[in-house]
Amino acid sequence: MDALTHLKAHLKGKVIIVGIGNTLRNDDGFGSLLAARIKGKIPYTVYDCGPSPENYLEKIIKEKPDSLVIVDAVDFGGRPGEIQAADADQVKTVNLFSTHNASITLTINYLQSQIPVDIIILMGQPRSIAFGDTVSPEIVKSLAELEEWFCATAKEEN
Repeated sequence: MDALTHLKAHLKGKVIIVGIGNTLRNDDGFGSLLAARIKGKIPYTVYDCGPSPENYLEKIIKEKPDSLVIVDAVDFGGRPGEIQAADADQVKTVNLFSTHNASITLTINYLQSQIPVDIIILMGQPRSIAFGDTVSPEIVKSLAELEEWFCATAKEEN
């Protein structure tokens, strides 16, 4: 199953999308950049959490979503710009490198202890997460494709 088919299966009920990323670390801004691109264009709540998803936990819990999509740059060993989706339990058991890896696991554990929520992680393979504000062409292309996909999927459901 490809990443977007996997993702679409989780977009049920009340959905919150959380973009995580540091836009001062090149491709690490992936989640934040996607959140900015889709916010207001789709019928889901979208939060750009920057590098600190923990600041949004109580807000998410209060909204009681059925599904939560966490979008982040994660080094899963793919080619730059490649997109993968993983269920929350997969992220807990697989050794993935993300500058937010510890906070993602803590975020998932905390949210699941507070509310019954289906969590999926949408991962973009970065080329570079070094300091800088240049997004790689591969991530730029993936962001455009994901924005288009989210908008088209939202239209299908309405």
